Amino acid sequence: MLTRPDRLSLLPENVLGLSTARRDWNGVRVALNEFRCAGRVSHHLRHENETRLNILLEETGAPCEPRLRENQPCPVGYVPRQLLFAPAGTEIWGFCADARFVRDATLSFDLAVLSEQLGTRFNADAIEAPRLRFSDDRIWTLTKLLSDAVNDPDPSAQLYGDGLTTAIAALLIADAPAPATSTKGLAPWQLRRTVDYLDAHLPERVDLAHLAALVNLSPAHFSRAFKASTGMAPYRWQLDARVRRAQALLIDSHASLNEVAEATGFADAVHFGRTFRKLTGTTPAVWRRDRKN
Repeated sequence: MLTRPDRLSLLPENVLGLSTARRDWNGVRVALNEFRCAGRVSHHLRHENETRLNILLEETGAPCEPRLRENQPCPVGYVPRQLLFAPAGTEIWGFCADARFVRDATLSFDLAVLSEQLGTRFNADAIEAPRLRFSDDRIWTLTKLLSDAVNDPDPSAQLYGDGLTTAIAALLIADAPAPATSTKGLAPWQLRRTVDYLDAHLPERVDLAHLAALVNLSPAHFSRAFKASTGMAPYRWQLDARVRRAQALLIDSHASLNEVAEATGFADAVHFGRTFRKLTGTTPAVWRRDRKN
């Protein structure tokens, strides 16, 4: 589920404005927040009844600080790109001595859904105690990519976000899987069923969990096996297939770029052109001209 940015009327002291965009991926709800501030800020963080991860994406002013008590300084020193993990029921306060602009993301986890998707149990030590001000560049980078997808209406953003949230959860709270000598691909019937389904549902949004269920695998296992078989992540395969369909329309019809974009699930001709050029190295108009002359 994708929701438009909203604005909250009740703001903490010295917070001049707060906008939030939310989106659900399987087992994970993402809230992307932007705070505009002018001075000292102390406020109770939301989602206290959920197991969640908070990632600081940008801060201007004094460093932000997570606290277990409103007036009790964080016992952990400052680290750049800081992360905060809090089990359900844990109160967390946010504090900054002099804030100007803060952008963060909060990922709330449905542990039952994620455990099934990952096909593994969760590390008890990882989910039962809060972790203040820790760093993990892999999780931070994946979350930054995820934050860029929150407001993306493109159908392939669903599979893209499913893959990112699964990877984040695996790094954060899953027990390490047993070592494997190699990653096996999908069986021929599994690959055929998956590709047939994706082709039949272009350019619709498709959930990773649904694709995995079609071939009786967990989403995490399916993602690895699909990439081993095709060389692409599921979202990239879907995006590539949409561009291939667009190429057929460009050659076989006189449809305008806007019409081709609409038929292949892109928001508009600009979005279509940007994606097409990224994947093919040229614009749709030039690609069509070169192949029709």
